[in-house]
Amino acid sequence: MGNADSKLHFRKAVIQLTTKTRPVEATDDAFWDQFWADTSTTVQDVFALVPAAEIRAVREESPSNLATLCYKAVERLVQGADSGCPSDKERQIVLNCTRLLTRILPYIFEDADWRGFFWSTVPGAGRAGRLDDDGDDDEARPLAESLLLAVSDLLFCPDFTVQSHKKNNPDTAEDIQSIDSCEYIWEAGVGFAQSPLLNYVHDLNRMELLKLLLTCFSEAMYLPPSPESKSLNPWVTFFCSAENRHALPLFTSLLNVVCAYDPVGYGIPYNHLLFSDHREQLVEQALQILIVTLEHDGGSAASAALQALNTSAAEEEQEPAGPDNLFVNYLSRIHREEDLSFILKGLARLLNNPLVQTYLPRSTKRIQCHQELLILFWKFCDFNKKFLFYVLKSSDVLEMLVPILFYLNDARADQSRVGLMHIGVFILLLLSGERNFGVRLNKPYTLRVPMDIPVFTGTHADLLVVIFHKIITSGHQRLQPLFDCLLTIIVNISPYLKSLSMVSANKLLHLLEAFSTPWFLFSTPQNHHLVFFLLEVFNNIIQYQFDGNCNLVYSIIRKRNVFHHLANLPSDPASIQKALQKKKKSGISRTSSIENESMEGSRPAAPAEPGTLKASLEATPGIDKITEKSQVSEDGTMVAVPHSDSPQAADSSAAAGASDTESNSEREPEVFHAESEAARSRLSSVSSAAAWSASPDWVLSWKTKLPLQTIMRLLQVLVPQVEKICIDKGLTDESEILKFLQHGTLVGLLPVPHPILIRKYQANAGTAMWFRTYMWGVIYLRNVDPPIWYDTDIRLFEIQRI
Repeated sequence: MGNADSKLHFRKAVIQLTTKTRPVEATDDAFWDQFWADTSTTVQDVFALVPAAEIRAVREESPSNLATLCYKAVERLVQGADSGCPSDKERQIVLNCTRLLTRILPYIFEDADWRGFFWSTVPGAGRAGRLDDDGDDDEARPLAESLLLAVSDLLFCPDFTVQSHKKNNPDTAEDIQSIDSCEYIWEAGVGFAQSPLLNYVHDLNRMELLKLLLTCFSEAMYLPPSPESKSLNPWVTFFCSAENRHALPLFTSLLNVVCAYDPVGYGIPYNHLLFSDHREQLVEQALQILIVTLEHDGGSAASAALQALNTSAAEEEQEPAGPDNLFVNYLSRIHREEDLSFILKGLARLLNNPLVQTYLPRSTKRIQCHQELLILFWKFCDFNKKFLFYVLKSSDVLEMLVPILFYLNDARADQSRVGLMHIGVFILLLLSGERNFGVRLNKPYTLRVPMDIPVFTGTHADLLVVIFHKIITSGHQRLQPLFDCLLTIIVNISPYLKSLSMVSANKLLHLLEAFSTPWFLFSTPQNHHLVFFLLEVFNNIIQYQFDGNCNLVYSIIRKRNVFHHLANLPSDPASIQKALQKKKKSGISRTSSIENESMEGSRPAAPAEPGTLKASLEATPGIDKITEKSQVSEDGTMVAVPHSDSPQAADSSAAAGASDTESNSEREPEVFHAESEAARSRLSSVSSAAAWSASPDWVLSWKTKLPLQTIMRLLQVLVPQVEKICIDKGLTDESEILKFLQHGTLVGLLPVPHPILIRKYQANAGTAMWFRTYMWGVIYLRNVDPPIWYDTDIRLFEIQRI
């Protein structure tokens, strides 16, 4: 009954606030205390009892009352942080104020006139002084700073959010202002060895405070996307600055809670059905706070982080090391092997959770935060090069690769998960820029994770090729802008692939067959780039890994007509018109050359349920904007390939006298510069393509640069030999031909090997903007209980129903 009474009192207070036309004095504690002192309302209650329309009404009609309410709630949090909340009553007041601010803040942010409110100091005799008792600042702190510092203090408040170190003596409460919060880190891991006892009340209190923090940071959702804007989120900037004395223990607490979490628990089947796991919700909140706070100022995140790692002479100049955002700074400095291992193992354990198969269906908990985990992994690789090298140093990288491929395959038909597809592909593009990634992929794939793909025996590289083929041939139309990225990844790894299976070799040939049909080549200005990428894959494997790749060589011989048709592609106006009239409805043929049975126990990738909500995304820049070409020199080091100043110059120099018989090595850089110069997102090209049509000059401009010479030479040498064996021995069995190809050699018969070109991911303003919208879209959709931002005027993205 008491709970119903307190809800009633709370609702009455809200009605009084909305109906009062005159300002209520800040000193009228009897009135303001109704909102937090005598109630015990849950966060769900607060959302139900404070309707959106009433918050907006107070904002418009009696703004001074809304201002005072926010100010008084922050004041109570500051008092709680100062006193250390020794009593249950004080803890309840802190939680009530936290919930109320979480409810109100989005309505402050959605109104441009109010956005500066928290960054102003509150006028009035002595009131600002009460928020800032230090007395050493002439200026009172802005409300936002007082709020963030109070929440940070409260996150290390003994007996409220952390275990007290005092032994059973309630009279001597620890002084919250003097405790060293580094001794109260929430979980063992990076920089902290003891694992504190689990206390679910502390976890629940941390979650409430983290939810308020996330709401503070969410001001970013109410600003429209603009790639030029390098402005950082002021809430995040202050929270992660040296002004926050808890920055280091907060960062390590959040990171350790995430990376130490084991959803399977003690291995008891169905344990997640027997008791609720508050730690999982805390992990999700911690993850979301981490990905939001790890923001950097424009440009390449890696370059900012690398300043912190540079051990060169520059260090002697005593420059401040690394970025001002202390979370980014700390992350970029993690370097001990055991710390890097702890982080990688933790992320891999969580990402692999949905893949863990047991004999009892649904007996282990399936976590849902894989998108946030992928964003965090991305930020780690981008900000901390030592982490990236550690990931690639051993086969541990495959522990990350398999779940990413699983998610890509699972989401390929679901329009509400386009963002997940992009982040997975971006991570693989980043990894594929490093030689070690290609080398690691040669490890045999022996796991049997049920996936909706053909059964094959081979390596992790085969798994990647088979899944990429599946995405291209049976994903939905909105994935077309990713085709360039998918093929770039295969190009980057191709020089290191020792032995492709017959299944994946056939998939690559099927893609070439589909992409080289005249109607597809002539239908948009960029489609021919896909053919260039695939030819580059075949050239790399033939030149650098011929010995182990008899399956691919055999597939090329079987499909030799595709290459002859490409070399003789007609370019006269009549042929172009005729080809375009044959144009099919879909962008690529949907039947595979060889379609095997799917794996046992797999479910087909399903489209989104009607009515599913999704957040809109920014367009991603073209592949030429997000990659930078590097040439691999003989000693294995990478040398950046300079960009030509003028695309026309590159085009004409590459075209002049370029023919199929010219050595690739002499013209490789220009060829691929020209090939990718016009590459733009296929989505954005749809509108311009309406006005564009293929012309003979345009076809010739790239047809003369097709790098077919190596493949033509291979066919010229091997086709007669294979035909002769078949006739002489009356062979019809492909295994005998494969045996012959396996022992064959093309040494001295092929052109001089071309230099290996790797396209390394390069951060830019466009991708930074894409990541920001994607990240906040995920956070918006994942926070439904309570629905913090639902039905507020979000400007960063649109919420759409499928």
